Amino acid sequence: MKRWILATTTALALATTAQAQQTDLTIALQLEPPHLDPTSTAAGATDSVLYANVFEGLTRFASNGTVIPALAERWEISDDGLTYTFHLHPGVTFHDGTTMDAEDVKFTLDRARAEDSVNAQKALFADIAEVTVTDPQTVTVTLSQPDGALLFNLAWGDAVIVAPESIETIKSNPVGTGPFRFADWRQGDQITLTRYDGYWGEKPALSEATFKFISDPTAAFAAMMAQDIDAFAGFPAPENLPLFASDPRFQVLIGSTEGETILAMNNKLAPFDNPKVREAVAHAINRDDIINGAMFGLGTPIGTHFAPHNPDYVDLTAQSAYDPDLSKKLLAEAGLPDGFTTTLKLPPPSYARRGGEIIAAQLRQVGIETEITNLEWAQWLEEVFSNHDFGLTIVSHTEPMDINIYARPDYYFQYDSPEFQDLMKTLSATTDPAARSDLLKQAQTRIADDYVNAYLFQLAYPTVADARLRGLWLNQPTQATDLTGVSWAE
Repeated sequence: MKRWILATTTALALATTAQAQQTDLTIALQLEPPHLDPTSTAAGATDSVLYANVFEGLTRFASNGTVIPALAERWEISDDGLTYTFHLHPGVTFHDGTTMDAEDVKFTLDRARAEDSVNAQKALFADIAEVTVTDPQTVTVTLSQPDGALLFNLAWGDAVIVAPESIETIKSNPVGTGPFRFADWRQGDQITLTRYDGYWGEKPALSEATFKFISDPTAAFAAMMAQDIDAFAGFPAPENLPLFASDPRFQVLIGSTEGETILAMNNKLAPFDNPKVREAVAHAINRDDIINGAMFGLGTPIGTHFAPHNPDYVDLTAQSAYDPDLSKKLLAEAGLPDGFTTTLKLPPPSYARRGGEIIAAQLRQVGIETEITNLEWAQWLEEVFSNHDFGLTIVSHTEPMDINIYARPDYYFQYDSPEFQDLMKTLSATTDPAARSDLLKQAQTRIADDYVNAYLFQLAYPTVADARLRGLWLNQPTQATDLTGVSWAE
């Protein structure tokens, strides 16, 4: 009997030790990146894998959304707000062993703001007039006008520091400065990262992380329940969350995102070039039905393109309240008493595919017929985002504080308002917090008044994970799956 107890105790001790020593992680996401260069794609799926893990910027977003130092350990701002002097961390190397210095910062920012730049957020760098290298550890950014959001803008995934030596192959072999290095990409299946032993900062607890891509909600549930994966960030089947919450093997985290989920309208395509038609679409939508039917209650209604958790948010939901009779009246006033037919192109996420069916039924009630096309992410980026070939689409904008996209007439929904553009120029040049708050409130009201899009809900972010995992982000202040602080409990 004593021998059996001893053997059992030893086995349990060994099992506990093995468990405590686990340093690998398999985490699933719904969307696979189209490529691996965050500085030349609009797809947040690229940041979801690489932000903070493989690539870093001068600044970065913390888990609570604040902007903190990253590759720049400190900086000074001139009294006139036009000159930012960044002091870089010493001893930083790229994953290929080359040194990261001020020349790389200049290369990155000059490339992002160049006339032929393909950076999806080129507007973030519009106020940069010159980037000057003082010495290997010091770089000066001179602005054409004060920009109160510069440090915030530099924290975006679109502003991560890249090197000229590796830029030609970055889309398939990304080389950054982060705590993890790119190891392998089996397209259609998974991306593997491994710990970078030469990392300049605090070393992560994980030695290896594999990102699995599972687009189908049913398959996501099966993989998680079978524990084939350790976590699923942005779990796509909210109806299954109660099952995981009641199972002691798992933990369920439900956080918020910066994701304004919208029914986007092509403002330059008839009949959406008529504000009355856009207003009619907005009043034909019942947000609660979409949140309950597609998201099983997860989501906060919005009436403009701004996050409800932001202190500057204005609740304008009543301005586009569900009112099908008003919708029909507006269509008649627009010369469309019998309605019309348009396209509804849907990317892969559940909020779009499931929400699209509900929205199509709601629009049909007021005489608007939709021809639904389900697109893969790369197709959506090409057809809708790049070529503007759509009438309606549903997408969640997960970039932080991105209301300035409405000042870009060539953006995919093609809203062209000189008044709004002037408002954003004023905001960019304003540093006083109270004045910026007032301008942001004006901006929210302006796009709601113009019914640019139909604003649906702020996307929630459910994560299902092994109960022993620690350090996963609860909220999504930017689209990222930051593994730098993740570890297994002992």
